[in-house]
Amino acid sequence: MISQQSWADARRLWDFQQLGHEVRPCSVAIGLGSHDLGVADTTAALYGDGMAPLIVFTGATSRTTRDRMPRGEAEHYRERALALGVPAEVILVEPKARNTGENISFSRALLADEGIEVSSVLLVCKPYEERRAYATARKLWPEVEWVCTSAPMSFAEYIAAIGEERLVIDMLVGAQQRLMIYPEKGFMIRQDIPADVEAAYHRLVSDGFTSRLVSTAAAWD
Repeated sequence: MISQQSWADARRLWDFQQLGHEVRPCSVAIGLGSHDLGVADTTAALYGDGMAPLIVFTGATSRTTRDRMPRGEAEHYRERALALGVPAEVILVEPKARNTGENISFSRALLADEGIEVSSVLLVCKPYEERRAYATARKLWPEVEWVCTSAPMSFAEYIAAIGEERLVIDMLVGAQQRLMIYPEKGFMIRQDIPADVEAAYHRLVSDGFTSRLVSTAAAWD
C-alpha cells in the first residue's frame, strides 16, 4: 500500500521533471527508448504535426524491457510509429544504446554518418524524465538547441496508462537520484534542486522506492 505522503512526494518529483518547453519545428526528433511505447506515439504525433522531418528511435533493451520488447526498444518504437502512419523512410533506428548518455551519443553519431546536418533536436522521452534527458543532452551535445517534450499527461493519467504504480515511482526516484549525482561525474549539466524536491526524494528512498537507484560509484545507467 502506497501512503498518501509517498504519493505526494512522487507527484512533487513528477512536477519537477516537467520542463514546459514550447514545442517548435526542429531538424530531427529523437525518441528515447524505454518500456513506454507512449514515447513512440508522441514522436509520431509530433512528426505528423510537422515538428520534425526525420525521426531517430534509440535504444537496445534493459532489465525492464527485455521481456516486453525482445527486438529492442528502438525497433519496437519504429514498428509502433509505422503502425501510426509514419513513413518508413523518415525513421532511423539506433539499436545499441543502453542508457541515456548512449542514446544521445549514438544518435549523434548515426546522424553524422548519414550526413544529416542538425541545428536543433526535439527530444522526446517519458514525462518523468524530461529534466534528466535534457540535462544529459545539453552536456553531451551542446552545439545544438534542445527542445524536450513528452506525452501531455498528468501524474494520475500516466500511472493509469502504465498500470504499475510502484514501477513509475521507482523510476521517478531513480531519475531524481541521477540529477543529483551525475553532474559531478560529468554525465549531465548541473541544475538547482529545490529543498522540497530533495526532501521528497529522501523520504521515498526511506520508504523503499529504491529499485532504480544506482551506486554512487556507478557509471551510466
